[in-house]
Amino acid sequence: MKQILQNLKSGKISVADVPRPLLMPDGIVVRTRKSLISAGTEKMMLQLGKKSLLGKAKERPDLVKKVLDKVRRDGFLAAFKTVRDKLDSDVPLGYSNTGEVLEVGAKARRFEVGQRVACAGAGYANHAEVNYVPKLLAVPVPAGVSDEAAAYSTVGTIGLQGIRLADLRVGESVVVMGLGLIGQLCVQMLKASGCRVAGLDFAPDRVKLAAEHGADLALVIEGEQTEKQVLDFTRGRGADAVLITAATSSNEPVEQAARLARDRARVIMVGVTGMELPRRDYFQKELTFIVSRSYGPGRYDTNYEEHGHDYPIGHVRWTENRNFEAFLDLVAGGMVRPEVLTTHRFPIQEADKAFELILGSDEPYLGVVLEYPEAEGGRDTARVTRIELGDRRPAKTGDTVGVSFVGAGGFARGFHLPNLAKTPAARLRGMIDASGPAARSAGDKFGFAFCGSKEEDILGDAETDVVFFSTPHSQHADAVCRVLAAGKSVFVEKPLAIDMEGLRKVCRAAESNPGSVLVGFNRRFSPLAVLLKESLAGRGALNVQYRCNAGPLPEGHWIGDPAEGGRIIGEACHFLDFFAFLTGAAPVTVMAAAPSTGAADDVAATITYADGSVCQLIYTTVGPGSYSKERIEAFAGGRVGAIEDFRVLYVDDGARRVKPKKLTQANKGHAQEVTAFLDSLRQGGPSPISFDSLVDTTLVSFAVLESIGRGEVIALDDMRRSLSTEDGDAVSPECE
Repeated sequence: MKQILQNLKSGKISVADVPRPLLMPDGIVVRTRKSLISAGTEKMMLQLGKKSLLGKAKERPDLVKKVLDKVRRDGFLAAFKTVRDKLDSDVPLGYSNTGEVLEVGAKARRFEVGQRVACAGAGYANHAEVNYVPKLLAVPVPAGVSDEAAAYSTVGTIGLQGIRLADLRVGESVVVMGLGLIGQLCVQMLKASGCRVAGLDFAPDRVKLAAEHGADLALVIEGEQTEKQVLDFTRGRGADAVLITAATSSNEPVEQAARLARDRARVIMVGVTGMELPRRDYFQKELTFIVSRSYGPGRYDTNYEEHGHDYPIGHVRWTENRNFEAFLDLVAGGMVRPEVLTTHRFPIQEADKAFELILGSDEPYLGVVLEYPEAEGGRDTARVTRIELGDRRPAKTGDTVGVSFVGAGGFARGFHLPNLAKTPAARLRGMIDASGPAARSAGDKFGFAFCGSKEEDILGDAETDVVFFSTPHSQHADAVCRVLAAGKSVFVEKPLAIDMEGLRKVCRAAESNPGSVLVGFNRRFSPLAVLLKESLAGRGALNVQYRCNAGPLPEGHWIGDPAEGGRIIGEACHFLDFFAFLTGAAPVTVMAAAPSTGAADDVAATITYADGSVCQLIYTTVGPGSYSKERIEAFAGGRVGAIEDFRVLYVDDGARRVKPKKLTQANKGHAQEVTAFLDSLRQGGPSPISFDSLVDTTLVSFAVLESIGRGEVIALDDMRRSLSTEDGDAVSPECE
C-alpha cells in the first residue's frame, strides 16, 4: 500500500510502498478515502525535519539534556550513535482522515465492515491507503456528510475542545485570533452556538472567507485600530473569551488577547505561540488562561486511546470521541461546512506536490486534501501484508543462520538489528512489525529479504531458522511458544514471561520442541563482565552488590503499565541474571523490601545461592539522571572487582591494584550476545545460557515481588514446584 513518510534525519518526504497494518483487538482497519493535510501542524513538523541537528536541538532543549546525561554515562560515541539511529528513521505523516472499515477487532464490535468512519490521531489516521485505528479514535460518519467534510473532523474537534474550555453562553462575544483551518472552523461552530464572533488574521483572503461563513466581524490585524474595532463590537466591554488559533513564535497574540478581553474573561490557547504572559495585563483583569489539550479528555491517555477504556459519561460528558461525534453532527446539520475551506486536492501519488505547496509555494492555500482512488482491477496493493525487498545476503549454506525479526522499535534499531546486519553468520530473512512503515524502513536499512506486518510470513518461511523478538513484554511468552511450535529457535528480549502462567507455557513448549531459546540478558556477555568473572574465579563464595540508578519513566510509558509486568520483572531481571552468571550457581532464597519513596519500582533484594554466595540488588527510580546508572561490586577471597556503567573495570586484591580497564564507550554485550547465539545454532551446540538458568532468573524476579508483598523470605524450590503444577500458586495479584 502507499503511505507518506518523512525521514527525521534529512526531512525528505516520500510516498512509499509498505505492508498494510495489522488488526488489533481494540480497533479497526480502515481503507482511506480522503485525508486532510494540517497546514499548520504538519508544516511545523516538516520544517523541523529539514533543520540541521543543531537546529533540531534548539527546538528540543529537554532532549539535549538527556543526551548530555548519556554522554556522561556511556561516552560520546554511544550517545552520538543513539541520536543518529533515532533520527535515521521514517515516520508517518497525517492525523485526520475518513474511510471505509475493512476489518473489525474483537473488542470493537460497534463498527461494521463497509461502514464509513472518520479517524484521528498521529500514528493512526495517517496519510496512507490503509490504517489501523483504535476504536475510540474513530466515529461513524453520519449520512449526508461527504468524505471530504468528514476528513476535517480531527481539526474541527481540536477547535471544538477549545470552545468547550471557553465555557461560553448564547449571546457572548468571542474573538478568534488566527484564521487558518482551526480558526475558520471555530468561527463556524461559535456562530452555530449562538455567539457573536470576531475573526482576526493578517491574511485578507482568510479574513474574507471568515466573513462569508459566520464571522460577525472579520478584520485584518492592524494594531490599535483593530483593537478599537473589536472593543466597539463588544459594546465597549471587551470579549467574553479569546481563542488563540494562530501558529507563530511571536508573543504578540497572548499580549493582544489580554487587551481584547473583558474583565475576568477566558483566554484559550488552541494554537502554538509565544507564551510569556504580560502579568500586569492578566492580573488587572484577572484573566483565566487555559492551554487546550488537542481533541479533549482521553487524549494522550494510553488506556483510553490504545486500550479503549472509555470514561463514564456521567463524569466526563465530552471525551475526545464524543467531541468527534458532536463535530460531525454539526456538519450533518449544515451548521458547519468544512468543504468550503478546501483549496487544493491531490491524489496520494502526487503527495509531493501537496507538500511542496505547503513548504515553498507562493500560491495561497488553506485546506489541502489527499484522495485515495481504489485499485482498478489487478492486485489490490492495499491488502498486501508482505513486500519482497530482494535477497541482500548469500544463499543459504551450513555456515549461516536464517534470521527473521519481529519488532522495529528504537531498541531493536539501535542494537539488535545493526548487530545482526554486521554478523557474517546471519542471513536476514523477514522484518516484521505491526506498523508497515516501521517494517519497511528497518527492512531496507538493515538488508532483509522481505518485510511485512504478519508474523505468519516468517513462521512459514522455510529459510528462517531463528526468530528474534523485540516486542512488548506481555507478548513474549506466547511468541516463544509459537516459534518453538513452528520448529524454529527463538531469541526474545527480556523478560521471558511476566507471570507464572506464561512461564509455565514456555516450559511446556521447550520440553516438546527442539528449538533453542535465549533471552536478551546481554550484560553477562560484556567484555568487562567476562574479565570480572575471570578475576574472581576459584576464590569461593561471592558477596555481590549491583546498584542500578534506573531513573523515573516518562508519564504513561508502556513499561510502567502493570499489564506489561512492571520494571522489576521487565528490567531488573537483567541484574538478577548477572548474579547467576557471576556465581554459576542456582538461586536458593529471595528476600526483598521496597523503601517508602513513593516510587512503585524501588526495591532492595537479597538473593542467596547454592554455592554460598549472597547477592544484593539495589534498584532505584528516584536518583538523578546525571549520576552513573550501574555499578557492580563483587568481593571474594581477598579480592574485589567493580564495574562502572560497563565502561570501567577495577580489580584490587590488597597487595596490588590492577590498572583499571577502560573502554571508550559502554559495552553491555549486545553484539557478543548475538554472535554467541548464532554460533551455537550454526554449530549445533547448546544455547549460551541454559534454559534452566533462564527460568530461574524469571522465577527470582517473581519472587522479589512476592517477597515485597508478603514480607517474607521466598524459597525458590517452592516457586519451582509451583511452576511444575497446573494449579500452582502464581504471583499474588496484589504483588504484580
